[in-house]
Amino acid sequence: MKVVVCENYDDLSNKAFEVIKEQVVEKPNSVLGLATGSSPVGMYQDMIKDHKENGTSYKDVSTYNLDEYVGIDRNDPQSYYTFMNENLFSGIDIDPNNTHVPYGNTKEDCEKYEDAVNGVDIQVLGIGQNGHIGFNEPGTPFDEPTHIVDLTENTREANARFFDNDINKVPTQAITQGIGTIMKAKKILLVANGANKADALKAMIEGDVNIECPASVLQKHPDVIVFIDKEAASKLSK
Repeated sequence: MKVVVCENYDDLSNKAFEVIKEQVVEKPNSVLGLATGSSPVGMYQDMIKDHKENGTSYKDVSTYNLDEYVGIDRNDPQSYYTFMNENLFSGIDIDPNNTHVPYGNTKEDCEKYEDAVNGVDIQVLGIGQNGHIGFNEPGTPFDEPTHIVDLTENTREANARFFDNDINKVPTQAITQGIGTIMKAKKILLVANGANKADALKAMIEGDVNIECPASVLQKHPDVIVFIDKEAASKLSK
């Protein structure tokens, strides 16, 4: 696991973008695993800016998103399907048919998405305040495939800011790639910023590998790079 402490959010976003660009330039038909949330937005903005200014093309790239809320319409302003279109897909030349966001609430929906996710070259991750990756909450088995998860109150509180700060509007379930799915990616790129992520990052990087901090499993992946700002790194001992 390579940890890079960056000056600020813009710096970490740009460094993460450079990893994505190098991958896409070297392999134009790359498969990218993508994440939502505030952490990767800066990286997506850099991807759009570079595409418009330098012509970096994503026309042969395929993408698979980590997760989606259950019980929310795809076109809802707070759906992750909408988020990806607004924050990335509409700004680059990717074929909409090559973009995939999980959807549904059944075991069959999970199995179908699990089977579809294949050969991910780089999986982008954020990290939750409780150490979750995707929507894999503490206690999730490390070999879990794509599944339906009950969201913890902690996670719903953290996401309430997107729902008029009303936790009652936040969905109670999500469909998510499992930790087992995530770990199949050839390379993992995790981005995080802010002091509220410091405890989770310390547990992920320096703690024991334990299902109580789902992200700690990344210690066992052969190729992980972590870009964090100084606040997020503030509790690391080295």
